[in-house]
Amino acid sequence: MTEAKSLPNRQDLPEEKTWDLTYIFKQESDVEAAFKETTDLINQAKNYQHTLKDGADAFLKAIEYVLDVYRQVEKIYVYSHLKNDQDTANTEYQTLYAKASTLAAQAGEAVAWFQPEVLTLSDDMIDGYFADNDALSVYRYFVKQMTDNRAHVLSSSEEELLAGASEIFDASSNTFSILNNADLVFPVVTDDNGDKVELSSGVYGQLMESTNRQVRKDAFEGLYSVYHQFRNTFASTLGSHVKKHNFSAKVRKYSSAREAALSNNHIPEAVYDTLLDVVHKNLPLLHRYVALRKKLLAVDELHMYDLYTPVLGDAPIKYTYDEAKEKTLEALAPLGEEYGSILKESFKDRWIDVIENKGKRSGAYSSGSYDTKPYILLNWHDSINHLYTLVHELGHSVHSYYTRSSQPYVYGDYSIFLAEIASTTNENILTEHLLETEKDPKVRAFILNHYLDGVKGTIFRQTQFAEFEHFIHTEDAKGIPLTSEYLSDYYGQLNATYYGDSVARDPEIADEWARIPHFYYNYYVYQYATGFSAASALADKIVKKEPEALEKYINFLKAGSSDYPIEVMKKAGVDMTQAAYIEEAMQVFEARLNELEALVATF
Repeated sequence: MTEAKSLPNRQDLPEEKTWDLTYIFKQESDVEAAFKETTDLINQAKNYQHTLKDGADAFLKAIEYVLDVYRQVEKIYVYSHLKNDQDTANTEYQTLYAKASTLAAQAGEAVAWFQPEVLTLSDDMIDGYFADNDALSVYRYFVKQMTDNRAHVLSSSEEELLAGASEIFDASSNTFSILNNADLVFPVVTDDNGDKVELSSGVYGQLMESTNRQVRKDAFEGLYSVYHQFRNTFASTLGSHVKKHNFSAKVRKYSSAREAALSNNHIPEAVYDTLLDVVHKNLPLLHRYVALRKKLLAVDELHMYDLYTPVLGDAPIKYTYDEAKEKTLEALAPLGEEYGSILKESFKDRWIDVIENKGKRSGAYSSGSYDTKPYILLNWHDSINHLYTLVHELGHSVHSYYTRSSQPYVYGDYSIFLAEIASTTNENILTEHLLETEKDPKVRAFILNHYLDGVKGTIFRQTQFAEFEHFIHTEDAKGIPLTSEYLSDYYGQLNATYYGDSVARDPEIADEWARIPHFYYNYYVYQYATGFSAASALADKIVKKEPEALEKYINFLKAGSSDYPIEVMKKAGVDMTQAAYIEEAMQVFEARLNELEALVATF
């Protein structure tokens, strides 16, 4: 019997394929010193409380103090969570991350008085402060964001109480993360080569692309057998987290958790509803695509585990990590030389943690703070999908680089609503490049299929997630218990609606909600779909070299949080308050579906 392949231990990885966190703290003693310094700073909060009515200078000092607290905490927190994510089974890192979470909670509690106290000031007094002290001018929009939310900010003591309870409120999310990333034991399955491999989230994604149907089926059933076993626990963690969102919205006098979540960035709820409406209207396109898959795979029944495999056999192209780096530089050349130089810096300075290892957090992300590099976590496997993942996460990281290089700390970040636009613009430009340069019909068909899969996963699938997320929040608000059976029944029906009659109703997929970490992020997932749609419009303008398109796009990357996201996008050339940008993305999907149908007919 062939010995099962296992993931490498963290200490066995080649250094050049790991991120360099010494840029943040060179040695452990520096981390401890930062904890002490930040704790001392937090303890000074009382010196600034009740001083905001003492004039413009006192107002300025209080603002700078609060921002300094957050800035120092963010640096420590980012370092701690990156260390923990690289090996979630490492108890030393767990302890460090727990300490950082506690520090963040302490900071939030210590400065919880700030926004309520700002709101005790009249608009006339605040305007007078800005007139009296020019140094305050940079904070005008920062203060405006607070005063715009007067109706939803509680008293100083109430805000302090909620801030102090943040660790308790986050307990269910943390439990999910540890269970999902460290404690679940998945079965050993057989891969394409007949080797026994230890199933994990990363390996599962790779096996779903296998051209061997039995491999896909075994991986699918093996993964979901574990989630089904723990479905009641996952229902408890998810249900508790939803209750947190609904409780917070209620005490802050929002009509719903969704209104509360979207109001942080002044996103109209109509943006969410428009997404669901336009996608539902275009579900026949998704049904047509999966029907084509069924035909090309020549199967009597199309199962959920058949939706990620190349429909034309083994992928005619795939990339090692080093090849992917070169392809990334080549494909993203339309974004300009400066953008390309930042990409090269990310590779040279080890922003990226590449290889999957035991205990490493699943998936991929870009993370960082104003005073760190914009780091990227990957779990690399040689494939075109992971080329797209690399390009996607670099979109986030270069966005962060531009923002932090162009904005002061107070505006040195950007909303999630904007983040997914930068990352998926990169994906769209990569697709345009591959379709422009690859002439082999089979390669083109593969790229088209990959693009259609991408839209399926990023617009259709994330909208499905968004619909489910809104459902569980509204049901909990009605007082309906979110039991595992209730969640799985609804999810299974929703999945059937999205994929249509051409896909078999696999019972396992009803438990998919249990393994999605983004359901703990509070109305996050819809932004993947809106972001991809907006990115399609931006990429089209850039590739076609429309006048000022690139300049506007780079200015968008530099804008950070210096204006409301909707306004930032209008300046970039896309009005996301209208349905047109989503409808245009659907038109591109249909055109490429037409091309794939015509192309495969010639084989």
